[in-house]
Amino acid sequence: MRPYEVMVIFDVGAEPPAIQAVIDRLLETIRASGGAPGHVDRWGRRPFAYEVRHRREGYYVLVELSGEPRTVAEIDRLLRLADEVLRFKVIRLPDRIAARLASGAAGRGRPGARGPSSRGHVGRDPRTDGGSRSAEAARATTGQDETPHTAEEGVSSGTAAGTAAGTAADAAAPAAG
Repeated sequence: MRPYEVMVIFDVGAEPPAIQAVIDRLLETIRASGGAPGHVDRWGRRPFAYEVRHRREGYYVLVELSGEPRTVAEIDRLLRLADEVLRFKVIRLPDRIAARLASGAAGRGRPGARGPSSRGHVGRDPRTDGGSRSAEAARATTGQDETPHTAEEGVSSGTAAGTAAGTAADAAAPAAG
């Protein structure tokens, strides 16, 4: 069996018993198709980054499970048909992350108690100061060069238009000053 996470976003206008009914059907579908449901983590109401079906917020629920691909197909079918569901996403967890979650959850006592660092998210290493980036890496991440440019460097290029603009700027500079 493979480890999965299902993130379900419900319409906030749905009644709590209707949301619970969909979660119960989801768990029953997992069991009926040979899977093993895990922890159900209710994140609650959260705002969206952009509107989804003319809604500005949703009710988030994260369900952990172990199952086969046919289990995922049944989950997909169930959640597509549920009117209360705005969006959902099924993610297969890599084996190394699933093993880390299983070993970490056994030590903490609560299966769903974990932070974003235990999910395999890549972040900045706190041991580095981040100051050793090259100018090329800075351009790739920010789109800008970290080296300062003067106005003269920006105007003078190797083209005739750049040269003409440079001489016009040079001619205007003494008159302005």
